[in-house]
Amino acid sequence: MVEHRLFSGLCTPRPYRYSRIAAKYACSEACHLFHKAAQWVGEMIVRPEDAVSSVEWVTTSVPYLTARPPGKGDAWSAETAARGRRGSQRIVQAGEVPAPAGIAEALGLEQGAVVVGRRRIMYLDNQPCELTDTYYPLSIARGTRLAGTAKIPGGAITLLAELGYVAVRACEDISARLPSEEEAEALESDVTQPVLQLVRLSLDAGDRPIQADRMVMPAQLQQLRYDIRIG
Repeated sequence: MVEHRLFSGLCTPRPYRYSRIAAKYACSEACHLFHKAAQWVGEMIVRPEDAVSSVEWVTTSVPYLTARPPGKGDAWSAETAARGRRGSQRIVQAGEVPAPAGIAEALGLEQGAVVVGRRRIMYLDNQPCELTDTYYPLSIARGTRLAGTAKIPGGAITLLAELGYVAVRACEDISARLPSEEEAEALESDVTQPVLQLVRLSLDAGDRPIQADRMVMPAQLQQLRYDIRIG
């Protein structure tokens, strides 16, 4: 077994373990701080197995961390449409749920605390490419559209901004593992095919956690790239 580290609390690492097979596919671990001195840009490259050309899909992460302009659609749909592709998502479930292991601590809550959770499956050209679970403290999301399964105009980040919650910092941890049967089914994959897991914690100007995301992506279709501009 190989020891790696996963964030807990406010980006404070704690140890966990995964197999050497999964470790082989791990790509990186990063914590991103957005300020004037150092701007972070992350890119994700999607390589469909049935691609017939060498063109790679590259998407930056920053648009998914900032509110959309008034009247604009969600970042995923807009970005894919601009490149002649079709990006969509399906909200599988939403509502109040007990926080999974690690999520409560990341959000600064007691273990087993109830949070608002949303599960989505992301699609590129009608093929599932990501399973995303997002969690919010009840004090932020209870009674809002974040607790429902209806699509939110401009996306959840835009709604958070409208509610007065704006992220200025994000911490991400990336690991690799084998998927659960439920994850493999959602991604139309197999339990023997490794996945990348990206866990992101978004914090506001007061360093308070406002959102935690856990994204699971087929490893053979993804490459995560981090381009850090300094100065």
